[in-house]
Amino acid sequence: MRNFQIPKLLAWLPVMLALSLTAAFAKPAEPAGADAAFPTLAPTDRQAALDKTIAELLSQHHYRQSKLDDRLSALVLTNYLDDLDFGRAYFLASDIAGFAKYRNTLDDALKKGDLQPAYDLFNVYLRRLAERTARIQTLLQQDFRFDVNESLDVNRKNAPWAKSSAELDDFWRKRLKHEMLTLLLSGKERAAARELLIKRYDNRLRQAQQTTSGEVFQLYMNAVAQAFDPHTAYFSPRNTENFNIQMRLSLEGIGCVLRMDEEMVTVVELVTGGPADLSQQIKAGDRIVAVAQGDSDPWLDVVGWRLDDVVERIRGQRGTVVRLKVLPGKAGATAAEKTVRLVRDTIKLEKQAAKSEIKTLRGSDGRDLRIGVITIPAFYSDFDAARRGDPNYRSTTRDVRRLLEDVRGKIDGLVLDLRENGGGSLQEAVDLTGLFIGEGPVVQVRNAGGDVEIEKDSEPGRAYDGPLAVLVDHASASASEIFAGAIQDYGRGLVIGDPTFGKGTVQTLVDLNRFTRARDPQGQLKLTIAKFYRVNGSSTQHRGVRPDIAIPSAVDSEEVGESAQKNALPWDEIAAARYRGDRGILALAPELARRHQARVAGDPDYQAFLRDLEFTRQQRDKTTASLLESQRRIERERIEAWQRERENRYRVAKGLPPLKAGDEIPEGKDSVIPDAALEESARIVADLIVLGGSGGALVMSR
Repeated sequence: MRNFQIPKLLAWLPVMLALSLTAAFAKPAEPAGADAAFPTLAPTDRQAALDKTIAELLSQHHYRQSKLDDRLSALVLTNYLDDLDFGRAYFLASDIAGFAKYRNTLDDALKKGDLQPAYDLFNVYLRRLAERTARIQTLLQQDFRFDVNESLDVNRKNAPWAKSSAELDDFWRKRLKHEMLTLLLSGKERAAARELLIKRYDNRLRQAQQTTSGEVFQLYMNAVAQAFDPHTAYFSPRNTENFNIQMRLSLEGIGCVLRMDEEMVTVVELVTGGPADLSQQIKAGDRIVAVAQGDSDPWLDVVGWRLDDVVERIRGQRGTVVRLKVLPGKAGATAAEKTVRLVRDTIKLEKQAAKSEIKTLRGSDGRDLRIGVITIPAFYSDFDAARRGDPNYRSTTRDVRRLLEDVRGKIDGLVLDLRENGGGSLQEAVDLTGLFIGEGPVVQVRNAGGDVEIEKDSEPGRAYDGPLAVLVDHASASASEIFAGAIQDYGRGLVIGDPTFGKGTVQTLVDLNRFTRARDPQGQLKLTIAKFYRVNGSSTQHRGVRPDIAIPSAVDSEEVGESAQKNALPWDEIAAARYRGDRGILALAPELARRHQARVAGDPDYQAFLRDLEFTRQQRDKTTASLLESQRRIERERIEAWQRERENRYRVAKGLPPLKAGDEIPEGKDSVIPDAALEESARIVADLIVLGGSGGALVMSR
């Protein structure tokens, strides 16, 4: 991947393109006794110096060019309080009022290298955690009644801060009832559920007692970085090591990017080709509540653990077994636990490789049409093999070119499936686009100084010039958006699906040792330095790529996507590049959309797909949980009946025996439910063939 023009200070740094979501890693600490006192944490001189260095780099070289002023100070305070107490379960309104003195002063402290305000805030948090844990243990001694009709609002990110300890007591009483009821519905006896919760909160306190000054520094520096944009982050030396492992795709584990979300470890992203992805039993948004080693070791409840400690237990040697207890995110507030067994493995490029199939269907003109489907999970390249001169090194473009050669003469049209493709190599996005457009600009990159560099494909000719569609969803990000946007701008094919993620920014890694005199590792700063723009001048940032024909997906743009991220850079546009495109498909789009709507209105499979999506959304968006056991059991049975009914609908059609009550409901590759979005995309391409749309060339100018 080539470098872009960036400030001279950073010109030696490699530029990376990815949908980067950060996970924290650290060596797990041995828990201390529950009665151990909290130390008063304080910054070191080295951290104070590093604080000033990071602040200077952010203010001088971040794309946003934000000043260290009162506006930024307020953002940092908000971010920091969210990180400390996202669920508003520990601080009182009086605490928040006391913190108001920092709202307009953290910027001045950053300039001076004064970290004391950050540590003062954290020390208050530790005291509140200790006080609340003692109260929780008292509440857990009472008998909870599950025949009382009351409920809990589990989404507290916008809830007002409790005005009194009594108000917080009532929230925690309901929260503990909810957690115990969830355990009871997952098969635990009441005494065992109570004991588990007692240990869970005792362990949470013990882990907090092990917090180090370095961990506070890392948390606060990330709150500062996130005030600039959601993809800027500080990596401690330990996190730097693990980030580099992830970028080399040699991490031995299950292949998940994790984060802490309201005291629960939540799956943010699945690494394509990893054990979790291949199992198809874990999805983004799922929450991990317990971990066990092998097939027989006891379960460790990990709710409330530090993310580093959970990751340490999930990671392990290749070939070994790890079991997870998971609360499915799609089930919302009333989710019941399920157990997933995974065999740890190394993430390999061949498991990420593009793959193809051919679907045959009847066109509206009566012809049998063959539609090729190429699924592209990531924009990958084996850079090491390429540098060694290996003529057979793997990459997305090379693999797709080979697949196109395999189906040459065998297909009438093509669908490229980029759903859940989080990005990867920019060069691969450019090269892959070249297989379909021939020569021309693919993407524009603008740095903070306003200089624009155009990335072009210089290889003449197309590897495929027939009818084409690109299928995307909200999780299609970064390099996927560059490719889909170029195909749409050139009029080379249709974009079908949901609006894409909207990540249109470029990050680089800054080795902080280059700016300090320290000999020990100082970590890295991941810094946003540029933005991507389509050849038509429109940014992919925030808005993503809008489809020509909409097909909904289960991924929710309210929760997934750049627009859902705090402090995301805005959408804007620059001058268009000079390129040659085709207006033909644009002219056909209204008729294709009309045919699509008419067809799906009478398609029972597609209508069932829409009903399933709506049911899933309702469950996921449900933020209020009933604390009435009878009601919760009814809700759980309703979800299981829905899952069984939708599976049986297609099992019967295929001549398979239907599932009975109590049978395990298959997921992923074991399910027989068709991919309605992909099937309909193939039909849209069939309409495109009948209407004669393939992608010629007309001059487009602005």
